[in-house]
Amino acid sequence: MRPPLRLILPALTTLVVLAFALAVSLGGSSGARSPSSAFEGSLEPAGVQAPDFTLTDQNGRRTALHDYRGRTVLLTFLYSTCKDTCPLIAQQIRGALDNLGYDVPTLALSVDPAADTAANVRRFLRNASLTGRMRYLTGTRAHLAPLWHAYGVLPESAGNEASDHSAYVLLIDRHGVERVSFPVEELTPEGLAHDISKLRSTS
Repeated sequence: MRPPLRLILPALTTLVVLAFALAVSLGGSSGARSPSSAFEGSLEPAGVQAPDFTLTDQNGRRTALHDYRGRTVLLTFLYSTCKDTCPLIAQQIRGALDNLGYDVPTLALSVDPAADTAANVRRFLRNASLTGRMRYLTGTRAHLAPLWHAYGVLPESAGNEASDHSAYVLLIDRHGVERVSFPVEELTPEGLAHDISKLRSTS
């Protein structure tokens, strides 16, 4: 005589729940990353549009962030007379571009417009082997100050230690949305190259 159905169903339900819990546990311990966490850098809050700007590069050419819609953009914040943090950031960026085997739009926003003369900027880019690969953007302090605030960086006039603390690299996707950031202490050529490649293929 078979047991009544009302006695079998609870047992089956318990087995299904246990099987599901085991599957989730095994999946979570496999080391696989979810699509949203597969970046090496820190994910930015979803849907934040990168503040637009129009500035002048080291060759006197007008450059606007919106000109690069449809492409992944690398944005950072530098001053050309810096002796430590800024050259380090520049070298990590150059290494990432070398690892990729191709260049992406790479923009540096000045945090010291008084010292970032055309001669100083060109020397900085030459020393970092980024001539022709990075557009170093300058303007008046009045033009730049709102951008420093919008991007959460401090000018060099705040002191080297303060401005270095806010130094980072930001990746902006083809829709102009902030996606991934790298504080200088977490910046590596390999991680930056990985995230650029991922953004180009998924955004």
